[in-house]
Amino acid sequence: MHNRRPPCDHCLQTYRNKRYLWFIEKPRHVAYYCYGLIRISVRIRTSVIPILPDGVAMPTFRKVYQDETLIVLDKPSGLLAVPGRGPELQDCLSARVQAELPQATIVHRLDRDTSGLIVMALDADAQRELSRQFAAREVAKVYRALVFGNPREEDGLVDLPLRKDFDRPPRHMVDPVQGRPAQTRWRVVERRPDRALLEVEPITGRSHQIRIHLAALEHPILGDPLYAHERALPMAERLMLHSERLTLTHPRDGRRLSWTAPAPF
Repeated sequence: MHNRRPPCDHCLQTYRNKRYLWFIEKPRHVAYYCYGLIRISVRIRTSVIPILPDGVAMPTFRKVYQDETLIVLDKPSGLLAVPGRGPELQDCLSARVQAELPQATIVHRLDRDTSGLIVMALDADAQRELSRQFAAREVAKVYRALVFGNPREEDGLVDLPLRKDFDRPPRHMVDPVQGRPAQTRWRVVERRPDRALLEVEPITGRSHQIRIHLAALEHPILGDPLYAHERALPMAERLMLHSERLTLTHPRDGRRLSWTAPAPF
């Protein structure tokens, strides 16, 4: 029979030994169970930041713009935008920003391996308005992608419906029958011997949309661990996709604002 009680010191030490710092934000229905060789069940909202050995640096972010209603950040590749499942995936951009600005909230996302511009709201009114703009496709987003090979055309539009690939999560896939509409514009910026630099504008905002659409053109993004083929994957040490330009309407004063973060490749 399980005895409900606060966690023992040994259990707390076990969490510290995993090299994580746990920041409790808003406790909800906390229930700890200690029995046998240490079993803990916790229902609580937390932020977690790994403690790494000396000399090992975590990717960090850069502030591009901040006022009283929003903050624009340049996220590095390899850093989650929001927490994942499990303690090892709790370190993320939102948790790091909230450690300094507790009121900051996410209104859109970038894939972990995608770098570049992302905006967070700093009050409830800004969150509602920015979320509305993203849902209404009033936010202009421009990406840079370094892809395998050279497209024949100078520009184009990919119009392929997408859905989750339930057999191979977390992948998504093209499905003309059950997929949701997805469109991506692209144009060649620079041609190199075995690759091309593209400017990419997603019209819709489906998960993995740019990555799948460029792979469907037979020009996968270099270093893409999910959609690049065996020749394109080792041609880069990271996913070569970067959110370079973000344009939106300021949620308080109505100004049309645009920010740029040049691609690091």
